[in-house]
Formats: sequence, C-alpha cells, structure tokens
Amino acid sequence: MVTTKKTTKKEEIVKEVPAKKKKEVVAVISFTGKYLKTIGRRKTAIAEVRLYPTGEGKIAVNGKEAEVYFHPDRAAVAFNPLKLTGHVKDIDLSILVHGGGVSAQSEATRHGIARALLLLDPELRGVLKAKGWLTRDSREVERKKPGLKKARRAPQWSKR
Repeated sequence: MVTTKKTTKKEEIVKEVPAKKKKEVVAVISFTGKYLKTIGRRKTAIAEVRLYPTGEGKIAVNGKEAEVYFHPDRAAVAFNPLKLTGHVKDIDLSILVHGGGVSAQSEATRHGIARALLLLDPELRGVLKAKGWLTRDSREVERKKPGLKKARRAPQWSKR
C-alpha cells in the first residue's frame, strides 16, 4: 500500500543543473582525405563539390571544363567565392551538378564552393556570410492548385 504525505506549505524543489559546457570551435580542420566534399542547393538544382586543396586551378563541371559547361555570365556567378577569397590558382574543383536550370545550377555551385572554402579555411566565414553565399536560398516554385490556371491565377470571373 502506497501512502502519500500531504503538506499544507508549498515545497520548493531545487534541481541541480550542471553548468553548460561551451562548445569549443576547432579553428583548423584536420584534412585526412584527398578532397573536401560539400553540397550546394538552389531551387531543384544540387551541386556536389569536391575541393582538392593541392592543385593548379582546374575546375571540372560534370566532366567538362567550367568555361564549356557554364555560359561566361553564369560561370562568373558560380565562381565568385574563389575570386573573392583569392583561391583561384591553388585548388582544384570537381563539381557534379544535376536538376534545375542553368541559373539555379550556377547558384547551387556557388553555394557548394562557399561551403567547401569555409571547411578549408574557417576564417573566411565573415567574408562569405556577408555576401550571403553560405545561406541556402530556399525559394522554390509554388505548386499549381486544382481549379486555378496557375499557382494563384484564378479563371476570369464572369457575372453572366
């Protein structure tokens, strides 16, 4: 049989909460493999970026040279993080891109490269974040709803 003790006074319960340990951020990531792998996304495009820290500045996109795969305007967008940080000639990049259009693919590539450079050198975080290249742009096409012509466009209303 369980007995309970009734008290008329309010009892205070004090819990001992262990002091929160601060997370220590390691400034230098030890590099063990051949390359650093990151993923960049934009709309439905996905770019898998492999950054080889010792290289001659070669960039391959889906097995082709970057200048052949991307139009010069789109290539400028995709490789902005390299130009900004000055890592154009000392690293190699191998990029696999699929999904989306050419514009979304170039922006996904930019996102992936920025993430890879951040892994390579954490001190670049402020520069890349200020440009907005570390944040995934989550805007996507809204789906079409039944009864409407497009996502939000309703058929023209007619009184008679």
